[in-house]
Amino acid sequence: MATLANLPYYLTLKIKKTNLYYMATIAMLCSLSYLIGIWQHGGLKSLAGAVNPSPANTLPEFPCHSSKKNFTTTIAGRSSLSLDFAAHHNAEDLTPLSSSARAQPIPPCKLEFSEYTPCEDVNRSLRFDRANNVYRERHCPEKDEVLKCRIPAPFGYKSPFRWPASRDMVWYANVPHKHLTVEKARQNWVQFKGDRFKFPGGGTMFPRGANAYIDDIGNLINLEDGSIRTAIDTGCGVASWGAYLLSRNILSVSFAPRDTHVAQVQFALERGVPALIGVLASIRLPYPSRAFDMAHCSRCLIPWGKFDGLYLIEVDRILRPGGYWILSGPPINWEKRWKGWDRQPDDLKAEQDGIENIAKSLCWKKLIQKNDLAIWQKPSNHKHCKIVRKVFKDPPFCQAQDPDKAWYTKMEACLTPLPEVSDIKEVAGGPLAKWPERLTAVPPRIVSGSLEGITAATFEEDTYLWKKRVAHYKTLDSQLAEPGRYRNLLDMNARLGGFAAALANDPLWVMNVVPVEAKLNTLGAIYERGLIGTYQNWCEAMSTYPRTYDFIHADAVFSLYQDRCDMEDILLEMDRILRPQGSVIIRDDVDILVNVKSVVDRLQWNSRLVDHEGGPYVREKLLIAVKQYWTAPASSGDQEGSRTA
Repeated sequence: MATLANLPYYLTLKIKKTNLYYMATIAMLCSLSYLIGIWQHGGLKSLAGAVNPSPANTLPEFPCHSSKKNFTTTIAGRSSLSLDFAAHHNAEDLTPLSSSARAQPIPPCKLEFSEYTPCEDVNRSLRFDRANNVYRERHCPEKDEVLKCRIPAPFGYKSPFRWPASRDMVWYANVPHKHLTVEKARQNWVQFKGDRFKFPGGGTMFPRGANAYIDDIGNLINLEDGSIRTAIDTGCGVASWGAYLLSRNILSVSFAPRDTHVAQVQFALERGVPALIGVLASIRLPYPSRAFDMAHCSRCLIPWGKFDGLYLIEVDRILRPGGYWILSGPPINWEKRWKGWDRQPDDLKAEQDGIENIAKSLCWKKLIQKNDLAIWQKPSNHKHCKIVRKVFKDPPFCQAQDPDKAWYTKMEACLTPLPEVSDIKEVAGGPLAKWPERLTAVPPRIVSGSLEGITAATFEEDTYLWKKRVAHYKTLDSQLAEPGRYRNLLDMNARLGGFAAALANDPLWVMNVVPVEAKLNTLGAIYERGLIGTYQNWCEAMSTYPRTYDFIHADAVFSLYQDRCDMEDILLEMDRILRPQGSVIIRDDVDILVNVKSVVDRLQWNSRLVDHEGGPYVREKLLIAVKQYWTAPASSGDQEGSRTA
């Protein structure tokens, strides 16, 4: 019994002895392996070195040697060691930079080019025919004439006043021209006071101011119910008519040629009013058919009754069905004003009769003539007009013509036919919603299926997409997010106008550009949304002054023009029309943007590449850039002027 009781004790003791023998065996084997390893790597000398290590033994030898100055240290009197801290593997060695990235910054142009408008250059225009004002049309420089320098702002240039203050005043330093203050002194267009110009809102035909003049128009047609949203002002002066329409939710495109007054359109843009340099001459205006709800001429000096009514025919093309044409100034109310105009009554009566006859031949209806205002209305369809053509043979209806083609397209003395209708009361092309519903309503051109591949569903998706994108932009550009910081915006590839639509509630306007090379001509649909825009070939300069826009948006522009023209020329044009301290957002494929950034760096913009709003795995990226503030150096005249002030 005792033996059985001690059995667990004997078993435990035996196991402990076995473990002890096992551990001793492992220790002997490890020691033997260590000694064999030392013997193979130098025998007893290595063993001695392991016991008494020297500095030389503790540091490995590096194969890299440099001719550069080394850092030398000595430890406790032992042998010194030279340490090299210079980098020997640079990014340039791993990824060679392109020649453009290594190039010097693009130089500034001379001060004489501070207001350079390449395609409306006065000296170049004198080479062309003066008949029909052809010399005032676009005439762009040849490739070897294109400037390869950055247009300077004039000395003393300042950021414009914020809207709505800018409507009434601009800095003199930004538009240093006093011609209009002298030539139009009695007409209250513009006044010069101290360091700024002031705009009292006057005009040749509205001495009581633009607001009162617009009220007079509003007493004759309805400007308040949202049915009139887009307007065009031909021969706009300083665009006071368009400036004061904005408070009534009517968006006007104003245009005038670059003529002896020099700065009409420039003043308009500096005030924050949409405008372009342009003229009615021999080519169509750069707008689609059926674009504007209202067209206006206040003593715009356009010979409406000449050239077989060619200019009124062009106005008819761009007016929507049911749109209005408003005329004030000669010859309207000639019976009372002929003496002040220094013209003969018979001459003025003949001019008015000619306009009346052309309007009738276009099937327009004269709604009213009261005092200095006359208003005509275009028919809502051509069903009745086709019957009238049996009486009025001229102008004939245009045949086999694209009514929306308007880039260097010659005007024709023919009437642009409206889309077919089945009923006399039907609106040709489809009715437009009133503003502001018009902004998000599906445009009639899409409803009718005339834009291939664009449906109501894709339009709504596009509207949602751009709301999301613009919200993302505002997180990337604090200036865009700040209400009122930007006023004049440009979308270089607008598609359906989604970018502009997403900003519709901000105190700004967007010029929507549809490139003539775009697969689909969508500018008509943009106008049907109550937005404005123009056609443009970005291989050429835009018909506007330097420093027009506060912000430029370029979506896939460089992909579109990749094999058409030089990327540098497009970016130089962007630099020309962008204000100092203005911003740019460029969307495109990452490979294209890397090349774009190399030129942007040469323009000395501050820029950065960021991921697409969809995340880093999307090939499309965004380039965010800000143009630096810089001006031409002060001339002796500038310095003298600053001392006088």
